[in-house]
Amino acid sequence: MNRRQLLSLPLAGPLFSAAPPRPNIVIFLADDLGWNDVGYHGSEIRTPRIDRLAGQGVRFERFRAFPLCSPTRTALMTGRSPIRQGVVYATIEPFDPHGVPAEEHFLPESLKSAGYQTAMAGKWHLGHTHRKFLPNSRGFDRSYGHLNGRIDYYTHDREGGLDWHRDCKTLHEEGYSTDLIAREAARLIRGRDPNRPLFLYVPFNAPHAPLQPPPKFAGGYPKIKDERRRTFAAMTEYLDDAIGRVLDTLDGESMTRDTLVLFFSDNGGPTGIGANNDPLRGGKRSTFEGGIRVPALMRWPAGLKPGRSDQFLTAMDLFPTLAAAGAKPRNRLPLDGRNMWPAIEQGRVARREEDIFFGSSGDGAFNYAVFHGEWKLVRQISRKNEAATNMLFRVEQDLREENDLAAKHLEVVKDLAARVDRWRALYPPDGIIEPKKDATPDHPAPKQWAEAVLP
Repeated sequence: MNRRQLLSLPLAGPLFSAAPPRPNIVIFLADDLGWNDVGYHGSEIRTPRIDRLAGQGVRFERFRAFPLCSPTRTALMTGRSPIRQGVVYATIEPFDPHGVPAEEHFLPESLKSAGYQTAMAGKWHLGHTHRKFLPNSRGFDRSYGHLNGRIDYYTHDREGGLDWHRDCKTLHEEGYSTDLIAREAARLIRGRDPNRPLFLYVPFNAPHAPLQPPPKFAGGYPKIKDERRRTFAAMTEYLDDAIGRVLDTLDGESMTRDTLVLFFSDNGGPTGIGANNDPLRGGKRSTFEGGIRVPALMRWPAGLKPGRSDQFLTAMDLFPTLAAAGAKPRNRLPLDGRNMWPAIEQGRVARREEDIFFGSSGDGAFNYAVFHGEWKLVRQISRKNEAATNMLFRVEQDLREENDLAAKHLEVVKDLAARVDRWRALYPPDGIIEPKKDATPDHPAPKQWAEAVLP
């Protein structure tokens, strides 16, 4: 039986377990990239390298993340819903003592147990106040980048303190962060042990705010009238260029054929700083499609045929779909995501019988969504008085979510609202709802974030 035939067998156990040599895995994560911010979705922003990946791989047109940074990263790393870890409503901010609980098992831990080299370059945002929360304590052999979100692209400061590190030790380094992350990713590829597979996680902070023009492309969009959109477009094109440099390194190391590359955005785009989610409704922080439906694709020349996939996928599915790579995943807590590799590899759509939930907080409300068969319920609960609003959609026939069917299907609404409320009750009492306030004269940021970590 050849390798292709082995890959076509139904996978009851770990992914790739019957198909040596195992692929290298590279994950590119964009930060705040909207649905209509990539060329292959019709954007005016030039993203030729991402578009080329889309043409060479599988384009997921029904991939959903959570509406905020830290929750999606939690789902990616654990395969579990971030509501369980207390990070679904807000991001982990500089003065928050929280992190993803230490008892949670991370994706690189399973890959490492299977013989993978594990490395990351970019934004962490999963906890930074205790050493147990840091990337080198969560399965990464090597780590580089910044621990907080929303750093300055040039100074690498957050709240006035330097947030740039290698292996969780402060690093003083000049340069635009998108460049530095790409350069480190390329260095890690070239310096790998070629006799072992590599897992490389590259979570860029671009094009997240602050809007800071990159060294190139800043004047490249004169037809865009909105200054924020012009800067956002330049930052996105520069992100695309940086991804291209990493892909070129894979080419130069003769790794492309045997490397599975995954690209997606961590949430829908924030329209207030220039992102565009057309034709989807809403944006970052909302549970409408514009907040959770994001560009996503996967390329593996040796194992996947290019094309479009309408498989419903979530960030929670990535752990069980990618992680095992030849060894049984070591997580002890039950996964909320599913191994969707058979459907992806065979180019089919697997029906999902389970309810799939999303949540966030914004605009004075707790925002929820549940997908149940053909239905999507959007439920908003006021943080002031617990008053609830429900909207019901058949979203695949109504992508813009313009036709609210709640009044016509009251029993469906009642049932799905109760499901959301049961899911909502999973939130732990010590979870993050209101992040700690930013630096003040009486409570300044540390001069170096990595050195302020508690043992």
